[in-house]
Amino acid sequence: MSKVKLNDTVQVHYTGKLANGEVFDSSEGREPLEFTIGEGSLIPGFEKGVIGMALNEKKTINIPCDEAYGKSMSEMIHTVERAMLPQEIVPEVGMQLVAEGPEGEKQVVIISAVTSTTVSIDYNHPLAGKDLIFEVEVINIS
Repeated sequence: MSKVKLNDTVQVHYTGKLANGEVFDSSEGREPLEFTIGEGSLIPGFEKGVIGMALNEKKTINIPCDEAYGKSMSEMIHTVERAMLPQEIVPEVGMQLVAEGPEGEKQVVIISAVTSTTVSIDYNHPLAGKDLIFEVEVINIS
């Protein structure tokens, strides 16, 4: 029976959870996720966890934050004057915004603190610092 190896293109169905059981992403009701092992398009722990799986095999993959989105870094949190935000935005802790980089790239950022004059914006990936759990089923190997 064929098992997933480096350079294989695979399709998987998955459900991603945090340690507390909260689901943060799933392919349920959608097309399976397709990727090529070794291209680096997914977090390293996910690819590593799928290697060696067989067609139709189901598996739970536990990924420490170092093999997912890394640790949350304090230097990625920037405090700006509240007046720098568009007037229509009423900032709240936990609110997600889309920031645009110098080359036009877009990034989701999270407001981590609000005062009467400043707003702290966290540029870390929303899952940085978190260990992840994936329930994975291999649908196709080619």
